[in-house]
Amino acid sequence: MDFFEIENLNSIRKITINNPRKRNALDREAYLALATLLNKAATDETVKCVVLTGKGDFYSSGNDLTQDFGNFSEDTGAADEPLKLLVEAFIKFPKLLICLVNGPCIGIAATTAALADIVYCSENAYFYTPFTALGLCAEGCSSYLFPSIMGSSKANELLMLNHKLSAREAYECQLVAHVYKNESEIWTKLTQIDKLPIGSIISNKKLIRRPMIEKLIKVNDDELKELQTRFESEEAIQAIINFQSAKKSKL
Repeated sequence: MDFFEIENLNSIRKITINNPRKRNALDREAYLALATLLNKAATDETVKCVVLTGKGDFYSSGNDLTQDFGNFSEDTGAADEPLKLLVEAFIKFPKLLICLVNGPCIGIAATTAALADIVYCSENAYFYTPFTALGLCAEGCSSYLFPSIMGSSKANELLMLNHKLSAREAYECQLVAHVYKNESEIWTKLTQIDKLPIGSIISNKKLIRRPMIEKLIKVNDDELKELQTRFESEEAIQAIINFQSAKKSKL
């Protein structure tokens, strides 16, 4: 299937996660596809900004555990490489990267949103990282970025107690820049990007991002090692089996 819809709006490339049947869940194939799209936009001279959003009522429900859990545990080297490449594509993207969070934003979708330059979200959105509920651990550099952005107490509540962060809370703790009622108000703002010189955008982002790039790459590597350990643990295996069973019972 086509996981993403691509639309060029002058100098803005809009990438829409397109898996509404599964609430825009992402599997390993989608990780690689999104990393490739970001890397291509990074070198495309016609693109000043990428806007990432979701199809329908969900931004993304995160990793598609119904497909990926077995792959991760059986072939560790191949399984964590797509996640590594995806997170690094976010970290290294040299132009303006905006996440337009149109609905619930879960797991890897929430952690990579924190890697964007700007996050706008719908008042119906929430951010949810149920890592301990699944016996797993932080990913997408969230172990570093969440405390840096929102402070240790709120970050720990998200990463360890599976707190669902509402749109309003996300704004108050500076994870998002603006909470919107109508998406058109954001697109009115985004159209102004066409008037901005790309060289200035890249220079400013380089100055802002350069001090943390090496740190984020190291954090990503450390998280992936820990995540592998967690995936191989009995408690994670059982938690994910329970998750899969609960999903099936609702069908």
